[in-house]
Amino acid sequence: MGSSPGLLCGVDEAGRGPLCGPVVAAAVILDPARPISGLADSKKLSEKRRDALALEIREKALAWCIAEASVEEIDRLNILHASMLAMQRAVAGLQRVPDRVAVDGNRCPHLPMPCEAIVKGDALVPEISAASILAKTARDALLVSLDKQYPQYGLAAHKGYPTQAHLAALKAHGVCAIYRRSFAPVHAILANPPLWTDEDCL
Repeated sequence: MGSSPGLLCGVDEAGRGPLCGPVVAAAVILDPARPISGLADSKKLSEKRRDALALEIREKALAWCIAEASVEEIDRLNILHASMLAMQRAVAGLQRVPDRVAVDGNRCPHLPMPCEAIVKGDALVPEISAASILAKTARDALLVSLDKQYPQYGLAAHKGYPTQAHLAALKAHGVCAIYRRSFAPVHAILANPPLWTDEDCL
């Protein structure tokens, strides 16, 4: 794909697996004249390295956009279709229109330009790596912010993923509005709520 002409946009998402918060997607068009060294799958990088690369991507890329699909959209559409919607919004929000798009994974969102899905693309295509880093750092920052509003869940530590500590906190405090009610662990707690809940839950 790299030999094709025109502007290539990489797209990736973060946050399909967590029990709460939006799913976040990023779209990035890199500038060949301003290369960024060290781009890789965001999950393989340390938090410090991800944050540094995210700043560099925002500074050097020809265009980038971060978008999301809400908890309500996740529950209404399902997580796969909500992820595709977030990707569409990220591409649509770019200040430059790409000639083609490369997406991490095995499925493409519906876009007005050619799109290719590449399994493990976040490790193979620099543009997807960059999108992976932007999506991951943006979502992590959002969960740290939500942690300040809802400290009882420990969101800053697990970023919303269904860890034992997170599930225990959910059972103790109940389900707040930031939770994806269509996800099985959340649905199960709603079916058997705790004897008491915080005022802003349920």
